Amino acid sequence: MSSAPNLVRTNDLDWNQQSHGEKFGHRRKQLGSAAGAQKLGCSLYEVPPGRRAWPHHYHLANEEAIFVLEGSGILRIGEKEVEVSQGDFAALPVGSAGAHQVFNPSDAPLRYLCFSTMIEPDVLVYPDSGKLGVFAGAAPGGPRDTRTLHKYLRADAEVGYYDGEE
Repeated sequence: MSSAPNLVRTNDLDWNQQSHGEKFGHRRKQLGSAAGAQKLGCSLYEVPPGRRAWPHHYHLANEEAIFVLEGSGILRIGEKEVEVSQGDFAALPVGSAGAHQVFNPSDAPLRYLCFSTMIEPDVLVYPDSGKLGVFAGAAPGGPRDTRTLHKYLRADAEVGYYDGEE
């Protein structure tokens, strides 16, 4: 059978692996961008046992959603932790009500789809570590080659409006 525009076969995509220390790690296939989507992100994630996919965070511009395909884990939403497993769907709205983190305490990989609007600019807030992430030119998860700004800063970093303008 032949291929079609805007169709991607997951088996044709390579995994992008990311990890940090013993706490964080995941594999990811960016389905949305591979299929040519521009305003809708979709990634297939696999989180190994004992790892968190990423730090606890929320977005100020983008809404996300998670659909669990296989395995089980814990979804931290705000300060609540809820068990998730195959077939569960979670909407993660903009703002602190949508603060989230996925953790896999099981002995098997956790696989899920993560959907996202792809609005830029976006600011990410990391309540546990007191950081901000700032993205412009491309939304988080978007094409890095079109990104004009991508910074992580301490949330208390501040200067006056006219600072350095003399």
